[in-house]
Parts: sequence; C-alpha cells; structure tokens
Amino acid sequence: MSVLAERHRAEAIPGRRGLVRGALTGAVALCAGLASGAGSTARSARTGLHGPRPATPEAALRELSAGNVRWRTFHEAHPDATRTVRQALVGGQHPFAVILGCVDSRVPPELVFDQGLGDLMTVRSAGEVLDDAVLGSIAFGVVELAIPLVVVLGHQSCGAVTAAVRAAEGLEQLPGHLRYLAQQIRPAVDRSLRREARVDAAVTENVRLVRSRLAAEPDLAARVTAGKLAVVGARYELTTQRVRRIR
Repeated sequence: MSVLAERHRAEAIPGRRGLVRGALTGAVALCAGLASGAGSTARSARTGLHGPRPATPEAALRELSAGNVRWRTFHEAHPDATRTVRQALVGGQHPFAVILGCVDSRVPPELVFDQGLGDLMTVRSAGEVLDDAVLGSIAFGVVELAIPLVVVLGHQSCGAVTAAVRAAEGLEQLPGHLRYLAQQIRPAVDRSLRREARVDAAVTENVRLVRSRLAAEPDLAARVTAGKLAVVGARYELTTQRVRRIR
C-alpha cells in the first residue's frame, strides 16, 4: 500500500449533504460519551509497539501497511489488548483510521491490518455499499474523532459483487434487500469482460466508485482538500492475504 495521500476530485451528489448530516446528528447523540473522551486518555493508550497514534493520512497508511505485512507473514502482534489499554479506553476512543469493508467473515479489518482495541473504526456492509447509516457512521469518525484516513476495502471473490454480476447478466433473480445491494454495485460491472474476469474487475471498480463517492461528500471533501484526510481504495487478496492500494 502506497504511503502517498491521494487527492480526489469532488463530485456533487444531490441530496447527500442533508442526509449525511441527519445521520451524523443521530450518531453524535448516541456516541456523545465516546466523543467527549476522545482526547489525551485514549491517546495515551496508543503506545508501546506502535508508538503514538498516527495523526496524518501518510502515517496512518504506513501503520496499516506494516500491520498487513505482519498478518500475511504470520508475525501478528495482536496489539493494544492489554489490561492497561482496556482500562484507558474506558475514558474514550481515538482510532486513527476508518475502514469501510465488506461483511465477508474472511476479511475482518482488525486482523487483516493487525490492529487492536481503539485503533480502527470499522464500518461493514456487503460489497461496501453506501447508505445513509454507513455515510453517517463514516462522517462521525472523521468529523467528531478527527480520523485522518478512510480506507474502502474490497476483496477477492466478493459474494455480493458476484451476485450483482449474475443479476446484471440476467442469470439470477435476487430476493428483497439483495436487489438493493446488486443495484448499488451494478455500475461497476463491465459487460465487455468474460465471467471470472468480469467479477474480478467489478470488485476493483466498485472500490473506486465507492471511494469517489465518499471523497465527494461535503463532510469529507473539505478535509481532503486541506490535506487533513485521505480517502483511499484498497483490495484484500484471499489467496495471499495481501492488501494492495487501488488507484
């Protein structure tokens, strides 16, 4: 994963400003206790193996990259799980990255990046699909907790993307809410490719589309422009356990 912060061009998405802020208002009300304690107490827990909490997009990317190296080489540290850390985190949280990942049980962000309690704010939906709850959750982390990095993490052999491809080909009729997921992923499907290549390419393109939408959100775009936030795309390979950056 590259350590260079990526800049994204903001693209207007009608109606999102009010929706995200509405979702964020509810999140703030529910999580006021966490936000109010997100200062020095929680920050002091981020010591030892990893040192101080990464405070910039570049530092956060380096930390995630190093953690993935440990994971895929079977040198996991399982950090930040000591009694001292657990007690310190009672006073508040100060995670350094938001990971928007798939619900797939094979891709838990804390393990893939070898991080521990209080390190990551994880938001998961099938195929990394965005809705107002997902957007509000991410905005809460960025706006209220000053998290400097958002990673959209897709993965090899994604079942949600596969279902969306099959639905786009007319090979499968999806029931109920699964149709919503397929419709959201469908713009990433390239019909010019053959079956396996089509699914694999759709996984990557879906990450790009979700990343672009997030970077254009009013609550995030100003921070991206100011260099305080990076919204990046990445992909986890099940066969190698490696996370690679998607441009």
